[in-house]
Amino acid sequence: MRHYDNHRSGTVQRARQLRRDAPDPERRLLRALRETYPHLKWRHQTPLGPFFADMLCFSEKLVIEVDGDTHVVAEGHDASREAYMAREGYRTVRVTNAEVMQNLEGVIAQISFSLREKEGARAAQPRGKDEGGSPTEKGGAA
Repeated sequence: MRHYDNHRSGTVQRARQLRRDAPDPERRLLRALRETYPHLKWRHQTPLGPFFADMLCFSEKLVIEVDGDTHVVAEGHDASREAYMAREGYRTVRVTNAEVMQNLEGVIAQISFSLREKEGARAAQPRGKDEGGSPTEKGGAA
């Protein structure tokens, strides 16, 4: 379980309020993510440093931001949020409310692609002795 000792006072209450007041597109996408990827734990309005992630999967280091009309005027804030999350090792996928409401399957496909990209990056990394060992350690010819 994550502890919020390092966060400002009121962070937990703010996260709860954001979850309670979540717009329909966020709720709809969260439901679809949990149905499509039941093996992953999706968190909603989770504190991440000084920001709140709309949807977050810690194990995949993936943040999904659902942008409404207010994000058009807050591009600078969104850029600093995304930069912070990237420094912390998180990838960010941005979708709009309209995309979620009109093309949920396309949004899930976009997220699926992002998850496969990470999996491909993991598979492309060379395996060290601690991870895979040498052929002789695996029962090959000595």
